[in-house]
Formats: sequence, C-alpha cells, structure tokens
Amino acid sequence: MNQEAVLAEFRSSGALLEGHFKLSSGRHSGHYLQCARVLMNPARAARIAEAVVAAIPAGVREQVDVVVSPAMGGIIIGHEVGRALGKDALFLERPEGTFHLRRGFALEKGARVLMVEDVVTTGLSSREAIAAVAREGGEVIAECAIIDRSCGSVDLGVPFYPLLAIDFPTYDEGSIPEALAAVPVTKPGSRKE
Repeated sequence: MNQEAVLAEFRSSGALLEGHFKLSSGRHSGHYLQCARVLMNPARAARIAEAVVAAIPAGVREQVDVVVSPAMGGIIIGHEVGRALGKDALFLERPEGTFHLRRGFALEKGARVLMVEDVVTTGLSSREAIAAVAREGGEVIAECAIIDRSCGSVDLGVPFYPLLAIDFPTYDEGSIPEALAAVPVTKPGSRKE
C-alpha cells in the first residue's frame, strides 16, 4: 500500500479532516487524521494492518512475542496488527494519567513487544507507553504506526516503522498562524486535559 493508497483510504472514509484541531500532543493543526473512522470498517482495518506489518522488516517481525498498543487510538490497529502477525494484542490504559495494563493483561518477563500506534506526532504517548511496558516487565523492540506526522523527525528510543510519513504542520500555542487561530478549535483526540 503506497502513500496515495493510504490517503485514499482516509479520504474515502471521511477520516482526513480540515479545520483547527488541538492534537493530543497539545499542538495545533489545520489537519486531523481520524483513524477511528478509517478503521471502523473491518476489511479496511485488516488491509491497513497488513500493510503496516509488511512495512516492518522480517527480522523484527520474527522477534515479536506480543503486540501492545495504547488506548484509545491504538486499540483497533493494535488488534489487527496482532491478527496479521498471529500474536496476542494487549492494550495499555491510563485512567489515572499513567499507562498500565489492566483487565487481567500481563506480560511475561522479558516479552519482546511490538508497540502499535495509530498516529505519532511528537511521540509523547508512545514514549509513555514504552516506559509502561518496561515497568510491566516487557521490552519494546520496535514501534509501528499507520501515520508518522513528524515526517521522520520523532525519536522514540526504538526503531520506528510507520506506514506513511506525512508533514501536516503543527504549531504550539504561541505560534498559531492568524488564519488558523480565526477558526474555532476542536479537540478530537482521546487525551483529556
């Protein structure tokens, strides 16, 4: 699945939004990729997950013991990546602000984990999730995602394999362009502030 095919999946599902968005990272953007919408169709979610897995080097895929993703955004794609790899898929939650495993999920000590995200912008959630896996006894050997909004600049501390790297500009609170600031802000992500 090439870049245009991935974007076509987002466009056809109404998942590529334009407006003024406050992202989970706290940054602002004129574009938002609503992965829940693109993944709401199981067949499309499976196609995207298979493409994500195909973008991971075979040597890395062979080492994976279990797939872990952060809630909320990573749950569906994490589950589908787990299915494509034939591995269990767990997810981390942070009801009190810090990621941890719940619902009876547990990692075997030393489990080699593939972290799966929907979209990575600054990498903050990913780094928090990677730290949580270490606290739970596992080791994240790599991360994959549908979209890398950093366009290759993010450092997660582990190898990162996004399906698509895209450069939609983002802005901190003090540098929002006048035209974007004039548009009412929407906060579509799952993180509360």
